[in-house]
Amino acid sequence: MSEFKLFYHKDGAIKVSRSIEFLKKTPTDQFLWIDLHDVDEEIESQLEEFLKIYIQEEEEMIEIETSSRYIETRDTLVVNANFLMNNYEKSPVSFILKNNILVSVRGDELGSFTETVKKVFANPENYPTGYHVFVTLLETRIEFDADMIEDITREITHLSNSIQEADEDALLDIKNLQERTMMFRENTIDKQRAVSNMLRSNLIPNDLRSKLTIMIKDINSLLEHIKFSFDRLDYLQDTFLGLLNIEQNKTIKIFTIITVVFMPPTLIASIYGMNFEFMPELHWKWGYLFSIILMLFSGGIVLWFFKKKKYL
Repeated sequence: MSEFKLFYHKDGAIKVSRSIEFLKKTPTDQFLWIDLHDVDEEIESQLEEFLKIYIQEEEEMIEIETSSRYIETRDTLVVNANFLMNNYEKSPVSFILKNNILVSVRGDELGSFTETVKKVFANPENYPTGYHVFVTLLETRIEFDADMIEDITREITHLSNSIQEADEDALLDIKNLQERTMMFRENTIDKQRAVSNMLRSNLIPNDLRSKLTIMIKDINSLLEHIKFSFDRLDYLQDTFLGLLNIEQNKTIKIFTIITVVFMPPTLIASIYGMNFEFMPELHWKWGYLFSIILMLFSGGIVLWFFKKKKYL
């Protein structure tokens, strides 16, 4: 659903307007945060003209080059990031900071934005500028990422406890978890770069630098947790391959035993299947029964030998 929200200061509180016309007749020094959720190009154009900013297209927002993910000029900061939704799909988000105003551009409904709005309204005195809102957005996103990584950890633990045999579904689960974990690593490193660049920026208010330092530590903790999850998944994959080898060895063992058991009877049957004219048991009354008993006895001897050696 398309939505335009303008958060602004008034009488010591933070209020919100959903009118683009209100934007044009309100002093910009009251503006805090402008959130563009899937708005049309006309609204974006009006906002660009009014605030003298450039709103990137989605193709520019998803560029993977570092120079496209973080852009800083004399008075403007642009940060592009991918936020993960509950279904683990990437949602590109662009942040533009100019004149202490935050402009966020997104196409999807994101829980971290909803939670940040609650925090802003709960403690308006903590958000004098858009930079403070932006840092809170990143903090909230990191909290969401931590919760999602914990969910993946629980899935890995459940999968680890449930693997009893080489099952194709288990291998697919391992592959999917590996892909999700790699996605988290990619997104976490993306945020790490952004926060590190912000710490070096002269545009960031000094009172936010301690928060950014703590965020770097939290991000590093997440990366350690992600690495641990990678190691566990590699271990599970090795376990799965070990179980697969055991099952294959069991199958080969069964076929080998069957082959060896039937070798003596096959040899006896081959001997009595020869078409020589003079064979001692050829005209013997009990020859057929004797050959059958001999074949069963020879197969039984092999089975007895295998059991004695504990091959069975």
